[in-house]
Amino acid sequence: MKRPTPKQTAPDLKFNLVNGDQFSLTEQNPKNFTLVVFYRGLHCPICKKYLQQLQDLQPDFKERGVQVVAVSMDSEKRARLSRQKWELSNLDLGYELDEETARNWALYLSKGVKDGEPDVFSEPGLFLIDSTNQIYYSAINSNPWGRPYLPSFVKAIDFIVSEDYPARGEML
Repeated sequence: MKRPTPKQTAPDLKFNLVNGDQFSLTEQNPKNFTLVVFYRGLHCPICKKYLQQLQDLQPDFKERGVQVVAVSMDSEKRARLSRQKWELSNLDLGYELDEETARNWALYLSKGVKDGEPDVFSEPGLFLIDSTNQIYYSAINSNPWGRPYLPSFVKAIDFIVSEDYPARGEML
């Protein structure tokens, strides 16, 4: 399986948003980047805190020319519950990420083992995609912990843009 690699074109990514719109990565036109956060789903309390922090930092990302979106393999109903229960009214939240797309993004997949978990769901991933649809940065996790610390990620955007810092990690 090929994984998304810096300085390479991002895999196809399309999904529905709970606000009724559809997200298509190739149709994004950010000033600097699109930040895509893959989260586990409604069953994940760590995801709740992470997405709440992402929403709180959204104005900082927007100020830096970064469009933000989060998506899971959850059904529309579960995604709407996440939005409501987690108070995510200002975050673009997607749902029904299919297994093939999750695999194309090299996300780890898990089988549900506890009540409230879907049969299959993706583990977290965070990708920064530049304005030419190339992978700039990726972080893929096999568990809900160990994700990039979002406040420092905002500062990293400042550095990347001001120093014209190149994507790294392109050699496999």
